[in-house]
This record gives sequence, structure tokens and C-alpha cells, in this order.
Amino acid sequence: MQIKHHGRVRTGAIAAVSFAALVGTGVLATPASAHTPVWSVTCDKVTVDLTQYNSRVENTVTITVDGKDLLATTSFKSKFHKTLELAKHGQDVSVHLVVKAGDTTAKHNFDKDETKTVAPCKGDESTPPTTTPTTPATTTPTTPATTTPGTPTTPATTPSASPTSSAPVVAPSQSTPPTNLAETGGSSSTPIIGGIAAAVVAAGAGLLFMNRKRRSSHS
Repeated sequence: MQIKHHGRVRTGAIAAVSFAALVGTGVLATPASAHTPVWSVTCDKVTVDLTQYNSRVENTVTITVDGKDLLATTSFKSKFHKTLELAKHGQDVSVHLVVKAGDTTAKHNFDKDETKTVAPCKGDESTPPTTTPTTPATTTPTTPATTTPGTPTTPATTPSASPTSSAPVVAPSQSTPPTNLAETGGSSSTPIIGGIAAAVVAAGAGLLFMNRKRRSSHS
């Protein structure tokens, strides 16, 4: 009877130790497979709290704001804590968190990909600028000179730097054709004319002499 009793006690003790070992293994394994990604966003900051990740693998976290890096890809082991400031923004922005767990498998996906929209802080809201309209100065438009296509442009005449004479310009008179003047000089016919004149004078003297002679004979 005592042998059976001791055997039962020993069996119970072994079972208790085995159960404790299983519980302990489960407790120790729980943090490695829990993967608790917690993050929050306000108008001016982003808080990330990643816990209970598997420290035997490489895990990464990335945060972007409207496509621009707020936190470049960073590696961590079992946990990651970070508070990041947001730049002032006058309108809503999108904050994107990406966590990649190194122990993610086809059956167990421990990755996190989430986007949150953040409104601007009070007083940072964008408002349309108010400007006083200014009256443009009135200018008289100048009419460009119109030229016929294909017609060469006549350059402007530059006044001569030399002084001009004030004397009136006399127009040249038309020349009149010269009149034929009497010839006063001798020519080749002069001796002939002289001879004829002498003969006429001699003939006249002869006629005059004969006429006187006839008169005297009749008387």
C-alpha cells in the first residue's frame, strides 16, 4: 500500500513539474509572439510604443508625413519607444506608420501598416491672405508704327551738322540762242566787191562826162 502511495505522489510531482515547465515556457514565449504596436498622433507630435517583439530577429519601423520621412527606417529588437515632433501645418496631413516584424510568416503576420490623418493645431489653420488691391498707374498706350509687309523701312534723315547758307539759291536762267551778228572782218570776197564798186564808180564818171559833153555840143 505504501509503495502505491509513493508511486502516486511521484507521478503527481512529475506532472506538476511538467505543467509548471509548460506554463513557464508559455509565459516566456508570450512576449516574443505578442507584438504590441501602439502609436498615437496629435496636431504637433507622433508617439510610437512598440513592445513584446522577438529580439532574436531584426524588426524595423518607418514613419512618413505626406510621403516625406519623419522617421527613416530604423531597426529595433524587442521594443522601440520614440516621440517625434510634427512641423507646423496649416491643413490636414497624413502620417503613415510601417512596422515590419522579422518573424512574420505566411501563417502569422505581425507587420503593421497604418495611416492617420492629423488636423492642424489651433491657430495654425491656413487662412487666405488679405491684401489691399492697388490701382495700376494709368499710362497712355503708344501706337506702334504700321508698316506694310515687304516694304523696306526708310531710315530717318539725320540733319547735317554743318551750318547751311542763308543766301537764296538762284535758279539758272535758260540760255537764249545767240543771234547772228554782222561780220566786220574781211573775207575772201572783199577784193571782188571793191573791184565792182570801182568799175561802177568809173562807169558813172564816164556817163557823167559824156552827158556833159553832149550838153556842150548842143549849146
